[in-house]
Amino acid sequence: MMTDSEKYRYTGPGDDEFEPEGLSATRSGRYSNGAPAGYHAHDVFGNEENAAIKYKTLSWPLVAVLMIAEIVSNGMLSLPAATAVVGIVPGVVLIAFLGIFALYTSLILIDFKLNHPEVHNMGDAGMIMGGPILREILSAGTVIFAVFATGSQLLAGQITLGVLSENKLCLMLYTGIFAIPTLVLSFPRTLDSLSWLCIPSCICILVAGIVGMGAAGGHPAPDRHVDIARSASFYDAFVSITNPVFAYAGHFMFFILISEMRRPQDAKKAAWVLQVFATTFYIVFTVVMYVYLGPSVQSPAFSSLPTKWAKATYGIALPNFLIAGSLYSHTAAKLFFIRLFRRTRHLHEHTVLGWTTWTILIILANGAAFVLAVGVPIFAYLVSIAASLFASWYTYGIAGAFWLYDSWHGLDKGRLRGVYGITAWKGSPFKTVLNSLTFLAGAFICIAGTYVSIKLIIDAYSSGSVGAPFAC
Repeated sequence: MMTDSEKYRYTGPGDDEFEPEGLSATRSGRYSNGAPAGYHAHDVFGNEENAAIKYKTLSWPLVAVLMIAEIVSNGMLSLPAATAVVGIVPGVVLIAFLGIFALYTSLILIDFKLNHPEVHNMGDAGMIMGGPILREILSAGTVIFAVFATGSQLLAGQITLGVLSENKLCLMLYTGIFAIPTLVLSFPRTLDSLSWLCIPSCICILVAGIVGMGAAGGHPAPDRHVDIARSASFYDAFVSITNPVFAYAGHFMFFILISEMRRPQDAKKAAWVLQVFATTFYIVFTVVMYVYLGPSVQSPAFSSLPTKWAKATYGIALPNFLIAGSLYSHTAAKLFFIRLFRRTRHLHEHTVLGWTTWTILIILANGAAFVLAVGVPIFAYLVSIAASLFASWYTYGIAGAFWLYDSWHGLDKGRLRGVYGITAWKGSPFKTVLNSLTFLAGAFICIAGTYVSIKLIIDAYSSGSVGAPFAC
């Protein structure tokens, strides 16, 4: 009779047991229901038929809802102000282009996940492509960005509570109040528990956007005007460009979400729903808010509305900020948890060690986000740096590397599957060039975004606008 540890032992490629060439799909390229042959034998959670804690429970509609709840919240609120810098035509074109670009890169990420079922996060993908060093870099980037994103949502909660109460309390206290439910909601071990909360979360941000547009139309700025296009320095233009770039920055979570799907091969449906909804909603919201509020529109956009409407929109959007923060902190904790307990019974059973470790990781992730948000005066700028260093790659650039790697190893999803090396690249010249440019685009966004973020910090210190740590 098998012991419990043998019963749940992970039998696929382990954390450091990748095949010599980093391939997890068979070279024959045989598929079963759209997934590589042997997919369930090699995926992150193995066979969960008799497991007490089951992770692979998500349907593709729930994954789409999770993606929308994660990405759309803060993303849309910065776009009208960004459009005011460059003009309405360049702004809308940029949002649409980046939405299409983000859809393309998300489909590439999903193909890579289907080819390599053992991949749970960006670090696992780094192990396949570049070994232990790249694994640690991409894992660290995922955790850092997730913690910083949690802190960003805590600041959104701080702003919301401040607006609702007319700033009657210390801002740090508002952040602490908001951090408590964020921690509680991030606690479930599996994403299916969070996914159902994401449904009202998505409804809230959609309704908040509609109410915000209605309020802007009913109370337009008296000095509003619309610029078709505006000239700006590279610095000012790229500062505005980073907002739509990072409005789509959710790809770093996609591997984790797909790993908990019942049918990972349905993930592309979720990606299509996410990007079509996000891009359409972003464009409509941006155009309406900019047209009625003009160049003076603030970021977040709701802060430009009359007080009673600002309270209404922030209040409606509050659950979305809360759930998005919970998702981010859950992601940071989940990466460590899977790293520690993959192939052990603690992953699938209710053990003291498993739950104690999970509790500590959740507290650490949320605690770090809170300390950074209230204790670092330049935290908002550090979020921009983290986004430039990591989200630029996770959302855009690294997808090009994924395709080039899989194509080289005969795993391209197209007609050249089973063709290897330079022959595969030459056989798909358009894809080869497109994905090479995708990689270079990620590098450009990373370098330019980091430059403007650092310059923003320098300018803030020069102007004396940087406050003190833990200040109200």
